[in-house]
Amino acid sequence: MLAIVAPGQGSQTPGFLTPWFEHFADVPQISQMVAHWSDICGVDLQRLGTSADADEIRDTANAQPLLLLGAMTGAGALFAGNDEAISVVAGHSVGEIAAATFAKILEADAAFALVSARGREMAKAAAITKTGMSAVLGGDRDVVVAHLINLGLTPANENGAGQIVAAGSLEALAALSENPPEGARVRPLQVAGAFHTDAMAPAVSVLADLASKTTANDPAISILSNKEGAQVSSGREFLNRMVGQIAGPVRWDLCMDTLASMGVTGVIEMPPAGTLVGLIKRAHPEIETFALKTPEDLPAAREFVAKHGGK
Repeated sequence: MLAIVAPGQGSQTPGFLTPWFEHFADVPQISQMVAHWSDICGVDLQRLGTSADADEIRDTANAQPLLLLGAMTGAGALFAGNDEAISVVAGHSVGEIAAATFAKILEADAAFALVSARGREMAKAAAITKTGMSAVLGGDRDVVVAHLINLGLTPANENGAGQIVAAGSLEALAALSENPPEGARVRPLQVAGAFHTDAMAPAVSVLADLASKTTANDPAISILSNKEGAQVSSGREFLNRMVGQIAGPVRWDLCMDTLASMGVTGVIEMPPAGTLVGLIKRAHPEIETFALKTPEDLPAAREFVAKHGGK
């Protein structure tokens, strides 16, 4: 049983799409599509994915549409529209928009319109007050969560495998670094704000309005929600959850648990791959994983699909 997952913000690296553009250099339709989506987003996606530096692609308004393009590029190259082998899809945070396109809830143009608005509005919300995020690595989950709440922080991403991302004021994050939870260590993250907390509320209202005007088909492939790791059968409900989750915690730990309980035997992470399969390996080592990073990985990825797909 095969699952496809799409990564979230922070997984992008400078030039990660360069080998993919080189792979498709003889297919003019690809560059035309990317130019079209760039017009929708108001950013040059090809430049961002090839020559932009780390600071530029760290910008939330740039990172989010770039990540959608990366995931769609990998899925398009691997499956070429023949997705019968896929049993379930999921995404981490902004990766949910890519997952919604895989499940055919969203058409590509609508997905890029949503993701570009999401990136812009989250960047605006982050600029209102000075907030940030830190990864808490190790420790008992309940102890870590209680410690964060006591400091006035939000467990914004519960990623499983001993990783929880705390979000909130810079002062509270500094206090966390000085006094980490028992058995845990703290690593500050280079992000613009406290994503997936109440600080993102201004972005939710704007995205809710846009989403209400966006066509949402019921999923053609099973899809999991970050809200609590559940399967969602209504496209409109998934879209509403995806919008509300901008200001709510990401429960990737529960998504991984659901993949395991469904009987998934193999998971492929779309570009820029590595983060999510690493978490799955630690949380559920019984599930085989594959990180699709460059076109050189495609032959092995097709073998992986043949092994796990359609079950």
